Formats: sequence, structure tokens, C-alpha cells
Amino acid sequence: MDLHRAEGALSVGEPRSGSGAVVRMTGKSRAERAGVTRERILSAAERLFAEHGVSAVSNRQVSEAAGQGNNAAVGYHFGTKADLVRAIVRRHAEPVDRIRERMLAGLGDSADVRDWAACLVRPVTEHLAAQGNPTWYARFIAQVVTDPSLCAIITEETHASLRRAMDGFVRCLPELPAEVRAERSDMARQLITHVCAERERALAEGAPTPRSSWHGTATGLIDALVGLWLAPVSGES
Repeated sequence: MDLHRAEGALSVGEPRSGSGAVVRMTGKSRAERAGVTRERILSAAERLFAEHGVSAVSNRQVSEAAGQGNNAAVGYHFGTKADLVRAIVRRHAEPVDRIRERMLAGLGDSADVRDWAACLVRPVTEHLAAQGNPTWYARFIAQVVTDPSLCAIITEETHASLRRAMDGFVRCLPELPAEVRAERSDMARQLITHVCAERERALAEGAPTPRSSWHGTATGLIDALVGLWLAPVSGES
């Protein structure tokens, strides 16, 4: 497949500057140039998907935002839009997983629900705090989990550390019926996702936030999750 335009064409790996001029990555190998291009595309796609929703953004818009002179760049480097979404999820899931693995190593067989709630929340908020401001990851995830055609990607890319954290809740609360555990697990995911997304949006816009830091936000979320998991189960169906 010839991925270059005719005369004077740009290759899929040659980004443009903000003015539209070609940015030549001289001195780099082909693999290095491809790596730089992939990172530009991932960053541009994450921002656009977070701000507008995945279905509202075309590959052409992603290519242009990434400074690519060839609109085939997204397809060449990632394949389908779902493949691009998966690559963004993996880009963040790995550092989040490392933080969670570190926390799990210090927990052992804790019987404290709060410890397991912290294992769900703090890896995400620590990762977001490390990214600076603005970030788009929390809003990107919020968009993906509400898209029926893409939400399965989140489940498919779940790391073992997250499953271990959820197993910790089960051990702490053996009296909870299975259907209640499933319901509250879903509530917990929604709460973490959308609280983080709302804080991220507010920070990006310079709007006030209930907590002054991501650490404080995590503390509030953990408090809420402990209350959620320990809430009594009513007899109503």
C-alpha cells in the first residue's frame, strides 16, 4: 500500500505545525518517527473524544488535530476507531495498574473495607494528579463507558489488580447477596468515573471544585464508597 501522496506529498508520519507547515523529524529512525506520530495521534484523539464524544469525532479530525498531513494516518497506525480507543485505554491502564499493584502489596488480607475502596480510587487519582492540568483521561473514560459499542473495551482491558481489589470487598462483606454486590460494584464504578470526570472538567475550565486536590477528592470518594458498600440491604425488591 502506497501511503504517500503523489508529488511533494506528506507521509503519514510527518506532522504539521499549528500553522500547517510540515514538521520534519530529522535525525530520527523510521521507527522513532512512527512512535512520535502514534503518540501525537493518541494525545489528539484522547482530547477530542473527551470533549466531544467518540462517535462525534472522525479520523480526519483526529489526524488534523495531531498535525498529520495525511488523513489515513489514524487507520495506518491504529486500524479502526475501536482499536484507537483501546490503545488510549491501555496507555493509561498500565501506569494505574502499577500504582494499584503497589497498594495491594501492602494490604495482605485486610478486612477493612476502606483499604479496598482506596485500592479502587487512589491509583486513578494519583495518575491524574501526575498528569498535571489539563488532563482528558477521566472525561475520555466517561465517554467510553456510556457508549454501548465501546464500553466492553474497558472490561476487556481490566487488569488482574482491579479484580483482586474487587475480590477484597467480597471477602470483607460475605453477607451481601451476590446481586447486591454486583449492583454496588456498578454503582462504585459509576461514582469513581463521573466524579473524576467532573473534577477534571472543572480544573480544565478554571471552575471551583469541592476539594483542593486529587488526594482530597480520593478521600471523599473513599468515604462515599465505604458508605455505599456498608449500607444496609432493605427487604424491598
